[in-house]
Amino acid sequence: MRVAIIGAGFGGLCMAIRLEQAGIGSYTVFEKADGLGGTWRDNTYPGAGCDIPSQLYSYSFEKDSSWTRRYPGQPEILAYLDRCADKYGVRPKIRFGAEVVAADFDGRRWRVTTGEGSEEFDVVVSCVGQLTRPAYPPIPGRESFAGVAFHSARWNHDHDLTGRRVAVIGNGSSAAQFIPRIQPLAARLDVFQRTPNWVIPKPDATFGPAARLALRLVPGLRRAYREWIYRYAEGTLYPALARGWSAGLLRKRALGHLHAQVADPVLRAKLTPRFPVGCKRVVIDSAFYPALTRPNVEVVTDPIVRVTPEGVQTTEGVRAADTIIYATGFRTTEFLQPIAFTGLGGVSLADQWKDGAEAYLGIAVPNFPNLFLVYGPNTNLGHNSIVFMIECQVRHVMACLPYLERNGPMEVRPEAMAAWRRQLAAAMERMVWGGGCRSWYKTADGRVVNNWPGRAGLYRRLTALPPLDAYRITSSA
Repeated sequence: MRVAIIGAGFGGLCMAIRLEQAGIGSYTVFEKADGLGGTWRDNTYPGAGCDIPSQLYSYSFEKDSSWTRRYPGQPEILAYLDRCADKYGVRPKIRFGAEVVAADFDGRRWRVTTGEGSEEFDVVVSCVGQLTRPAYPPIPGRESFAGVAFHSARWNHDHDLTGRRVAVIGNGSSAAQFIPRIQPLAARLDVFQRTPNWVIPKPDATFGPAARLALRLVPGLRRAYREWIYRYAEGTLYPALARGWSAGLLRKRALGHLHAQVADPVLRAKLTPRFPVGCKRVVIDSAFYPALTRPNVEVVTDPIVRVTPEGVQTTEGVRAADTIIYATGFRTTEFLQPIAFTGLGGVSLADQWKDGAEAYLGIAVPNFPNLFLVYGPNTNLGHNSIVFMIECQVRHVMACLPYLERNGPMEVRPEAMAAWRRQLAAAMERMVWGGGCRSWYKTADGRVVNNWPGRAGLYRRLTALPPLDAYRITSSA
């Protein structure tokens, strides 16, 4: 059995490691870039890091004791993934610089096409993630700007920001991380904000020598620490997103953080959201607000009209800039694009998903036998670690492989997908994301296609074993 894995980030590496451990060596990891790491390879902006504690933002089978702090930065996360690739022997199976452009199912096998040609595989596992393709705002005149412009996920490290007049468009998690780092450099920093975000403090801390030694040597300590973080997220953070008992506590914490760090009532009013906490991704950072209060910084809430050669024009006039940084996130709802997937009967996945991406358990799609998704639709979390979800999905795929190897190509039954769709819709009714705010969780028509509406523990139970009654052997096999 030959397996094609698309992407060498957390998902692709986890899939490859589990195949290697199971003695299935006939797999290839296709990676479009020249290095592994996915989003942690691409996002190198100053201050890039994770808002999930390091002991939980790691594989359960590789609870590394070398983390230097509670919340890991981008260099540490990338180094962790590099170590895992080498330790588990999967690096030789990664084909770098091989971008998959198409995958076609002929009734028995998948033909995977890159710029170098095509190869046949029995199974395809897509691990391209949701945060890979930068999104640029549809602002008129973007190409006319005479200065230097770039997206935060494509940071221009050759451009020195010292003494510059910098315009930052966007104020989400990425902006909250890099603004405090560039504020001391810039002569002027305008932060263009469409809507404010809820922000809570980040209780970061370094692990001292004693703590690191204890985590390495004390039996069960790393596992207990990881379990405590997981239980806190499940028991306290999730209820806030489900409009439960902790929503008020989270809002109070965010407002207290804002009042403690921003004394100016005018600026504080600009930074106070008017939507329920959790409706958009909560920003976790303790340095963001102080940076916005500095004399060389202004939070601009006037609507942007266009970009001009000289800067950014709002309804109140042009604000001069020589550098524009777009902190405008990713094209999160365009799953698996621009890869052209063709399934049974010539069905195009793009056409099948024209009204929004969906997959059974976020993993399998009707009409596309032996295609599995890792970090697919409705598997993102707002409260816990995506690495946990990735491991659940990989475990499910691994459980399916013996079944399809014995019986032939398998696909999800349309009726199982329809039932899953109804269950998701009912669960979404309980969640705060359905509120009036816009977020990257939603399609243009307001459908939430990114987030999982349950606890992480529930997802683990649902994906523990393949529910064989939900699958069928394809008639064309």
